[in-house]
Amino acid sequence: MSQTPSNIQRAAVIGAGTMGRGIVMCLANAGVAVQWVDNNPQMLEQALTSVADTYAHSVRQGRIDQAEADDRIARVTTAPDYAAIRDVDLVIEAVYENLELKQKIFRELDALLKPEAILASNTSALDIDTIAAVTRRPQQVLGLHFFSPAHIMKLLEIVRGAQTAPAVLEAALALGKRMGKVSIVAGNCPGFIGNRMLRTYTHEARKMLLEGAFPHQVDAALQGFGFAMGPFRMYDVVGVDLEWRARQLSGTGQDAPQFQVDNRLCEAGRFGQKSGNGYYHYEPGSRQAEHDPQVDALVLQVSEDLGFHRREIGPEEVLERCLLALVNEGAKILEEGIAGSAHDIDLVYLNGYGFPADKGGPMAWADQQGLADVHQRLVALETRQGDHWRPARLIGELAAGGKGFADK
Repeated sequence: MSQTPSNIQRAAVIGAGTMGRGIVMCLANAGVAVQWVDNNPQMLEQALTSVADTYAHSVRQGRIDQAEADDRIARVTTAPDYAAIRDVDLVIEAVYENLELKQKIFRELDALLKPEAILASNTSALDIDTIAAVTRRPQQVLGLHFFSPAHIMKLLEIVRGAQTAPAVLEAALALGKRMGKVSIVAGNCPGFIGNRMLRTYTHEARKMLLEGAFPHQVDAALQGFGFAMGPFRMYDVVGVDLEWRARQLSGTGQDAPQFQVDNRLCEAGRFGQKSGNGYYHYEPGSRQAEHDPQVDALVLQVSEDLGFHRREIGPEEVLERCLLALVNEGAKILEEGIAGSAHDIDLVYLNGYGFPADKGGPMAWADQQGLADVHQRLVALETRQGDHWRPARLIGELAAGGKGFADK
């Protein structure tokens, strides 16, 4: 097997979108020389300007001095094509979520780069093994899932593929440390740790809209618990249209009842903060989410069209369903060995998803409740709501032994 550079000195980033920009800054801040590639030269120029602006802002804020800003900018250069980056130790691909496109890029990089170079994808949910399979170096491939904005968010999910070499994981962890990240190793499954759990949490939030709640009520309950923001405010910040476009591209899920509110918002051009309207209304130039009765009317209309009989849903039920959805999925992730420990899951949620720090993370919170109690509550939800609430095997096992996730 080829030798892997444990000390990454030179890197390249593919893609000059929002994620690419943040990742380039993470690397430059850590003293790594970065070559930047994008097939749209204009976009690359804009991205360079945006990076320079960000550093200028940091200087004005007194976070770094001008000399440091100049050093960081000097570490970033543009490259016309893949041939120009053939000597780098690491490439991070940060293009949009499309498997075929990522495979095409990895095929081309594999053919050109030195054999010991590491190939990483910033995918947030796609199968790392399917990406690695198109290369002749699957042992050198892994996921480096940065959170947006990448130069600010602390979390880095390092996704190990089935064949990722231990030395490659070590190199990634060392780089994460240099970048000042909280790096968590995750196994390969759809959504890895964070987004896989998030899917169950947002699924419950969306179902409650159809059953009788309104977006501002769901958010208020979760923000009252201590979350930085509820799920619908979160969607407004990241863009309600991201998942909508992904569903259109993949041709799956668009008809599912729980996505109909999102679909209607997007069809009306309500994409979130960036468009001034999403689940909430935003005044020009403001990020303040304002309750919008038009959205309540839309939610009512959608749930009635789908034949739901709406009922009162209180904050207790919102918390019960959203939190236990996270815990139950977290337990399955532990069971499958996708996460190394419950503490790792908690670190993901504290550093990437705005879980309240004083509660210690979803798994620590569950331990505080007592797993016997959590198990009982899940069984009650299963009886009322159906099979998808069946408690993870691990919860029953730990509860029976009077243990918690921390003992696993």
